[in-house]
Amino acid sequence: MKKRKNKILSILLMVLAALPLGAQVYPNGIIDKTIAVVGNEMITIGQLEQEVSMMRAQGMASDQNIRCEILENLLVSKLFLMQARIDSLKVNRDMVENELSNRIAQVKTSLGGEKEMEVYFGKSLFKLRQEWRKAIEEQSLTQQMQGKVAQGVDEVTPLDVKNMLDTTNKSKLPVVPIQYQLSQISIYPDREAANMACKERLLALRERILAGESFSMLARLYSKDPGSARKGGELGMASKSIFWPAFSDAAMSLKPGIVSQIVETPDGFHIIQVIEKKGDMFNARHILLKPEYTTEDREKAFRTLDSLRTEILAGNVSFSLAAKVYSQDAATRTNGGQMADPQTGSSYFEIDRLKPQDYAAIKNLSEGEISQPVESLDNEGRSGNTVYKIVKVDKILPSHPASYENDYNLLADRAKQQKSMDAINAFIDGKIADSRIIIDPIFKDCHFERAGLSAKIQH
Repeated sequence: MKKRKNKILSILLMVLAALPLGAQVYPNGIIDKTIAVVGNEMITIGQLEQEVSMMRAQGMASDQNIRCEILENLLVSKLFLMQARIDSLKVNRDMVENELSNRIAQVKTSLGGEKEMEVYFGKSLFKLRQEWRKAIEEQSLTQQMQGKVAQGVDEVTPLDVKNMLDTTNKSKLPVVPIQYQLSQISIYPDREAANMACKERLLALRERILAGESFSMLARLYSKDPGSARKGGELGMASKSIFWPAFSDAAMSLKPGIVSQIVETPDGFHIIQVIEKKGDMFNARHILLKPEYTTEDREKAFRTLDSLRTEILAGNVSFSLAAKVYSQDAATRTNGGQMADPQTGSSYFEIDRLKPQDYAAIKNLSEGEISQPVESLDNEGRSGNTVYKIVKVDKILPSHPASYENDYNLLADRAKQQKSMDAINAFIDGKIADSRIIIDPIFKDCHFERAGLSAKIQH
């Protein structure tokens, strides 16, 4: 239910464990010290360990070389940071504060609250805010400088693309996957009636809870949120910022134990019971129901679509005209049913850009063929947005190695990316050679990817 790109936010806490054999270790007695200097910028053990703790608190896996890898990344970042300061680049304060709020919300959620976060990091929230704000500001400047270096390369020319093709092993060239150009005729079920029926079911459950039945038991039996249903609808202590605004606003306005009225979010319809509130965090139970459509809805739509398909195949009407007259999807109806990727705008779909239901309908069809009626989802992809459709395969582009004639834009993008990466690597190597860099000998066993950095370790 928690909002994060329309998916459940899952941040797993990994307790800081003993270092594995062969990992970077520090001599006994070292609490904090400067372990590297890049120009006027310093890196301390505290900064390094904070990065390690942050990765583990967010559930990221780590191997025995994690400290060496993080140190190398910090060293490279400092090189860009130094140049950003020289070039007087400015920090976007709004972006920094937004990123800081998100980071705190995620870590508080993963660790269980503000107090738990302070215990885990051994610092007050005020101190963590100061340190993380500075780190995010530096990250912003670093990223801006990286972008500036990458954008400073010359525009890619056709000659650049040809040279890349001539110097690249054919087996290393990108393979363009199979692509489909599709059209559809869509019919929607009676969504208003389905929404009303869903609300009525939820109101009935609310009445049962108010009459004394267990919220947890009813959540286990009826909630459509699989992540929380098995826990009696309980979501766990989490920051309000990771939920849909309507959900968090309703929860934060409730007193513990009170059952909310119906709350609508993009996931469906909810009733909520707050268990505990702590600052801007809360733990709540909820029951989620989603609109359901009847067999009659489906059969009626399928009959209409099957009749249209028959008329089109008989040549009595074109697919394009039928789509303009009968399709209920406004986004495609005016284009004669032609579909476009809602994110890229392209009229061609790779398999992984198609909804599973749509691909299942057309995967065995040839160009010009029309699918049988199928139940699918609209472009928002939510289960409450059921749609019934027939799909026509307008064109199929077979999978093939990228070629200059057919895939120039793809190859030009790759050539541009390569030139940008070459420029970034040249910048880094040049700065390593020219900058004052000192690395503490306690990292003498680190094997950095950039050999120039290994030479900077003091002996």
